Amino acid sequence: MKVVKIIAWILGIVLVGIQFIPTERNQSDTVPETDFMIANKVPESVMKTVSTSCYDCHSNNTSYPWYNKVQPIAWYLQYHINEGKDEFNFNEWGNYSNRRKKSKLRSIISQIEENEMPLGSYTLVHKDAILSNDNKTELIDYMNLLKDELE
Repeated sequence: MKVVKIIAWILGIVLVGIQFIPTERNQSDTVPETDFMIANKVPESVMKTVSTSCYDCHSNNTSYPWYNKVQPIAWYLQYHINEGKDEFNFNEWGNYSNRRKKSKLRSIISQIEENEMPLGSYTLVHKDAILSNDNKTELIDYMNLLKDELE
């Protein structure tokens, strides 16, 4: 029993200690001219869906939940945000070549069709980010339209 108490105390001290290790915040006050929504004539309904379901992890401005300052959850969130932005950043759209844009659009379409995005871990907490069949169809149709315009 004494060993369990010692381990519990050590874990408690570690958990308290890591609360003082901050994470980088992914927030910006400006929307760059290269942003997907600015560079394209995005319909209002598509804009709303993309903003709600994609932008937290795939842009330079994350809307953080209340628990974002609790470690190790903050590290987990930051890891996913960095990974999402490395894969595709809607704010950088205008900087991509047409070839890369087509590739990203194909990837977006594929991931929506295969229910890979948004991530289940994200929609578990953000119920409004779940894509309905109508949302999926609308997004896929719009992304296909953009892809066709690039050819």
